[in-house]
Amino acid sequence: MAKTGKKRALITGVTGQDGAYLAKFLLEKGYQVFGTFRRLSTPNFWRIQYLNIFDKISLIPVELIDTASITEAIISSKPDEIYNLAAQSFVGASFEQPVGTADVSGVAVPRILEVIRQVNPKIKFYQASTSELYGNHGKTVLNESSPFRPVSPYAAAKIYGYWITRIYREGYGIFAVNGILFNHESPLRGLEFVTRKITNSVAKIAIGLEKNLMLGNLTARRDWGYAPDYVQSMWLMLQHTTADDYVVATNESHSVEEFVQEAFEAVGLNWKKYVKTDKRFMRPIDVNLLQGDFSKAKRKLGWKPEIRFNKLVRLMVQEDLERWQRWQKGEIFPWDALNYPNEMNLLTRAMRM
Repeated sequence: MAKTGKKRALITGVTGQDGAYLAKFLLEKGYQVFGTFRRLSTPNFWRIQYLNIFDKISLIPVELIDTASITEAIISSKPDEIYNLAAQSFVGASFEQPVGTADVSGVAVPRILEVIRQVNPKIKFYQASTSELYGNHGKTVLNESSPFRPVSPYAAAKIYGYWITRIYREGYGIFAVNGILFNHESPLRGLEFVTRKITNSVAKIAIGLEKNLMLGNLTARRDWGYAPDYVQSMWLMLQHTTADDYVVATNESHSVEEFVQEAFEAVGLNWKKYVKTDKRFMRPIDVNLLQGDFSKAKRKLGWKPEIRFNKLVRLMVQEDLERWQRWQKGEIFPWDALNYPNEMNLLTRAMRM
């Protein structure tokens, strides 16, 4: 396949939150976008359908545990840039699937880098790193020089991906970068993540479909940003003249309890009447505080977050509320609630109201 004049990008995990927003961003930049996905019995394309970009992306089935599959995707797409966003990214699930998490979130990284090295070393590579690398560090604010102390199988897998990316950059001269992104949320976040679990439940409680919200650790503090802001930083890293690693954050931290309070206030309710804690939702080891310092990204890339905490929480609540209200009116649209049995029961009730 001959290259066109457009820049070409390959996004692993294009069906995820970041992959979908990045694909939309790159399409708006004039890129030809290729995206990898896993073949599943239940297709998971709702995010790229929700953003109305499904038919604008060239989709390629890929298994990250299979080097031949990765090689075929890179040869066929001929990318100028590769964004490796695919992972088993739910921290809680990594305790249940530590080996699988290590393979997909860790060992897959050198599989991709090795194909780049052999097929076309000029391809620029972005590795999705994470603030979970820092673990329980005992420091207030974290930057690129802060030590890593992972406390989950997910973080351990990601730390391998981080270092192997640096090794290929320094050892082979590949333009490879790590984006150490702190928590970033959106209406496209999966329902298994605490932020979306909260906003989705608040929406259901507000319209009378649910009575309580069960949560685990309310005191954990995170640096929460807005996913569309953060995917811009990924692109900026690959446009810079030199490859480097960057923290992407908001320089603020807020507790899960603060997130809950803001979400309930968005619909005019007192959270204390509806929220209960349950030990089932506690992790074996949890990170107490994560707060980043994005000053390097601001200085070198000109990047800064646009959407801050309060606005982020409220826009997520509003989007979930609108989805449930649309469903009550009989509208059919791409939505992840359709993939969860408990949600489907409520969806049936909502249609009857």
